[in-house]
Amino acid sequence: MSLFAALIPVSPHDTGIAEVAALSGRLTYLCMCLTLCWGVLAATGWVRRFSGQDAIRTGHVALAAFTLAAGTVHGLTFLFLEDDPFGVADLLLPFYDGTPRHALGIAGLELVVAVSVTAGLRRSSGEGRWLRFHQAGYLAIGLLAVHAWLGAISSGHLAVVWLAGITLLVPPVLLSVLRVLPAAALARAGLVAPPAAGDDPEPATVRVDVDSQRCHAYGVCQSEAPQVFQLGLDGQLAYEKRPGAQLVPNVQAAARACPMRAIHLLGATR
Repeated sequence: MSLFAALIPVSPHDTGIAEVAALSGRLTYLCMCLTLCWGVLAATGWVRRFSGQDAIRTGHVALAAFTLAAGTVHGLTFLFLEDDPFGVADLLLPFYDGTPRHALGIAGLELVVAVSVTAGLRRSSGEGRWLRFHQAGYLAIGLLAVHAWLGAISSGHLAVVWLAGITLLVPPVLLSVLRVLPAAALARAGLVAPPAAGDDPEPATVRVDVDSQRCHAYGVCQSEAPQVFQLGLDGQLAYEKRPGAQLVPNVQAAARACPMRAIHLLGATR
């Protein structure tokens, strides 16, 4: 089950199905790359730095929905093969048919489904636990990318991957790496604003203020500074207005990462 082509050779009975499988696979690959890119840009607030506009979370959700829809169509097409039919178990159970590339695709798609379903449970399950599980989406996209490349090698379409696939994959990989780099490295690269000259790195007079009109309760601040910001089950954000000096670097990181720029630091830190 390749993201780029159906089984080879393809008999006249299955030509149309093979074309649908190939097209839906390519759309899945494109959508998952765009989903990861938009998710990272929205979560870090970089989209505002580049465009001057606030990130729209629904854009990330819409791209994820397209990824799921295209991936589901890609898998279901194999149920209609006449010469080499796949059963339901072949499409749902990794390693059921003994083919590693099929198993990677099935596991990756099912993990994307799990991450998407639990997105609706973020408030009831706790923001911190939900964010940690949501990061499993990086693993899912990695599995699907390997599945696509192995499928392209198997079907003889590797040249297409070199021209298009690697071009699409480079931005998600780059953004994923940047997402986990420390703030100091990002500041040196010019991706975030460095601290103003003369600022005390650990001032004791910093006061935190959150604009309730701008805050959309995404919970990014809690992931950066859980000792200061807590998102309640009712979706309301509680925060420590005067955090200790040792927590100031975390608060600064939370303010930088807020996609809505709702966190303001008053005092010695700007």
